[in-house]
Amino acid sequence: MSAGEGRGRFWGVGVGPGDPELVTLKAARLIGAADVVAYHAGVGKQSNARRIAADLIPDGCVEECLTYPVTTGSTAHPGGYAGALADFYAEAAARLAAHLDAGRDVVLLAEGDPLFYGSFMYMHDALAERFETVVVPGVPAFAAATAAVAWPLVRQTDVLTVLPGTLPEPELARRLADTDGAVIMKLGRTFPAVRRALAAAGRLEHAMYVERASTGAERAMPVADVDPGTVPYFSLVVVNGDSVHGTGRRDAAPVRTVADPQVRPAHELVVVGLGPGPDGWLTPEASQALAGVDHVVGYAPYVHRVPQRAGLTRHASGNGVEIDRARAALDLARSGERVAVVSGGDAGVFGMATAVLEAADDPAYDGVDVRVVPGLSAVQAVAARAGAPIGGDFAVVSLSDRLKPWSVVERRLRALAEADLVVAVYNPASRSRTEQVVAAQKLLLEHKTPDTVVVVGRDVGRAEESLVVTTLAGLDAGSIDMKCLVLVGASSTRVDRAGRVWTPRWVQP
Repeated sequence: MSAGEGRGRFWGVGVGPGDPELVTLKAARLIGAADVVAYHAGVGKQSNARRIAADLIPDGCVEECLTYPVTTGSTAHPGGYAGALADFYAEAAARLAAHLDAGRDVVLLAEGDPLFYGSFMYMHDALAERFETVVVPGVPAFAAATAAVAWPLVRQTDVLTVLPGTLPEPELARRLADTDGAVIMKLGRTFPAVRRALAAAGRLEHAMYVERASTGAERAMPVADVDPGTVPYFSLVVVNGDSVHGTGRRDAAPVRTVADPQVRPAHELVVVGLGPGPDGWLTPEASQALAGVDHVVGYAPYVHRVPQRAGLTRHASGNGVEIDRARAALDLARSGERVAVVSGGDAGVFGMATAVLEAADDPAYDGVDVRVVPGLSAVQAVAARAGAPIGGDFAVVSLSDRLKPWSVVERRLRALAEADLVVAVYNPASRSRTEQVVAAQKLLLEHKTPDTVVVVGRDVGRAEESLVVTTLAGLDAGSIDMKCLVLVGASSTRVDRAGRVWTPRWVQP
């Protein structure tokens, strides 16, 4: 590779996981013809990338060792760890840019693959817009680790998930339970939390630890047998994709948590309301019910709210398939499994309880007992945030016309308005339903005064929570979506001097 005229070319070259024989022919050719070879290294350490490519670097080649200022989160830099690394990457990019501006081609060595958890990406971000940049893929570490244990990581339609061990432990457990095959990178100090997450997901017995894959120091063993104090950064975990289907190489039975058979029926399906969002709004009865099942079935966002633990299998599905979901849960319960179907809010308020009971009416499920566990409803949560707007008589209605004609919704809204009830409006709008809330506002204004108090609660109980108190005439219908619950007051509903909304218990004749 000659310098040529003008600016040099920047190459990001993957050198594989450690074994020099796993360097690709293209990578070897480019390294051998380089004007400048650059590589990263830790403080006081040799570069692993350079060690892999040592025999390929030509004599007389300029070498640039880019030494990290820190390799942990501890630093005296005023910008902290992130600030120290940002300055380092800027300085490293400037060093390489000087060579490129001088017409020298630069090969930056990357362990594994340059674009897979690699430092090359930061140099690419800094230099690719100014210089011609080419990426040469390399064998990633997880491929070498999988080969070392000779496990079928994924087959056919299996899903492979690559996870950093730095994820929060509950999130790591959730993702491990929801995938087939998995690779967990970035171990070292994170290993104890990773092992706990594997156990919680019921995947520990099918997880293999691989250290320094493809090198002479390679070590592989079951994760359960690893001494956490010996785990280096250059290690990872491989989780057998077959294990999720019960065909993994290790045959340990999953851990199961079940309720007392003397108290609970042999074939029971429990329907659980999770509340509107915060863990603190999950009732003790709901928590106890979830702790006693082996399967959780539901709409994916609700299933993901149930903490993963050993022995728990989660069955997440999309919206609009409630009856199919209910039948699948009933089939599990009929086979003797302990099953919970989950809903947000209260399962009996526009939730899964009705769908389960509808499906359970089939004689095929006569042997399955259905138990419904109540939850805090969204209308209660929004009302509490506002004050006490449902302190008097109130009604609940859904604006969705997916399961009933819009003419029925209009008739019911008109009757509720004429009865002067507080009305809690669920499912006010969606991406495909934007006109109903406008039509409902117009209809209600025919029977209620323009200054009727209206409360709009969005994502109540969550970080994005907002609460707006307005009037029926002032309601911005275009701002309403499926994350909202709307409370339309009665003629007696009022807002006090502190901004609290309440409806008297008494009604004047």
